[in-house]
Amino acid sequence: MRYIIIGAGAIGGVVGGRLAQAGHEVVLVARGAHLKALKEHGLRLTVPDGTSVHRLPAVESPDELGPLRPDDVLLLAVKIQDSPDALRTWGAAPVEGGGTAAERLPLLCAQNGVEGPRLALRVFRRVYAVCVWLPATFVEPGAVSAAGTPLTGILHLGRYPHGTDDTLHRISADLEKAPFEAPVVPDVTRWLYAKLLSNLGNALEALTGPVGSEEVTVLYDRVRAEAAAVLDAAGIAYAGAEEQRAARGDKITLVPLDGVPRGGGSTWQSLARGTGTIEADHLNGEIALLGRLHGVPTPLNELLQHLANTFARERRAPGSMPVAELVGMANSATDHPGCP
Repeated sequence: MRYIIIGAGAIGGVVGGRLAQAGHEVVLVARGAHLKALKEHGLRLTVPDGTSVHRLPAVESPDELGPLRPDDVLLLAVKIQDSPDALRTWGAAPVEGGGTAAERLPLLCAQNGVEGPRLALRVFRRVYAVCVWLPATFVEPGAVSAAGTPLTGILHLGRYPHGTDDTLHRISADLEKAPFEAPVVPDVTRWLYAKLLSNLGNALEALTGPVGSEEVTVLYDRVRAEAAAVLDAAGIAYAGAEEQRAARGDKITLVPLDGVPRGGGSTWQSLARGTGTIEADHLNGEIALLGRLHGVPTPLNELLQHLANTFARERRAPGSMPVAELVGMANSATDHPGCP
């Protein structure tokens, strides 16, 4: 199988680079300065066992590849807010022997949140979800890093909305040589919602810096408890803390990488790069949506969604909000829910 990585940033770049290291055929899809660097210098991948450069085909659109192959696997790793354009572009791509990618090829959604596979299923017939546990960083155009060892990451795989098949087991075998752990599970949405709960802290980190102080940890616990109440009210199942700890164990340990300062998570990185958009609508905003549908107040997640979007729109620096200011705003939001 050939892997086409649509969105070769932090997650997509690391997965693509590791698959290439393991001997698999990989195409990287990117744009702008990142695409230019990939074409001119290759993908520079830094991991605990060293830095390598991979000269891989890099394109912006499927037109540059010609008809796709029947054995192609599309891995969608763009931010969810960028999914609709990518799905339309790649879904319409012709495949050798007739038909389009949307009709014939498998699409894996390796994204935060739970909306990605649902968006994809509107376009593609064969959609798979990936619950991504992968500490990765977009270092600069053409360069990504992953600090985890001995495994680079853990990627739970499943058909969306449920089930498994032979294609997934083949993909899992390829990923486990990369080296990832890639369990194939029949209930992948349970893992996606569990990851969503942990990703609610992304906005906290982006606004105030690393979630380490007692004040921020307490606030994160309040944000997560609010979200758990929403999922329970909606009857949505998610993997519990013990199940997640058992799955992770000590398989991924973060180590310092020479010359690569560890940045924050995906939301923090979007702010640091000044992209102007952010994924908060599909993380904290997902909880706000479910809360409105099921009559559960979500003032804390609404606040974080609003602030994260404001930071992105105004291109503010990540970590620039004082913790005390955010805690004060959170207390006010819960004391007076619904007030601007």
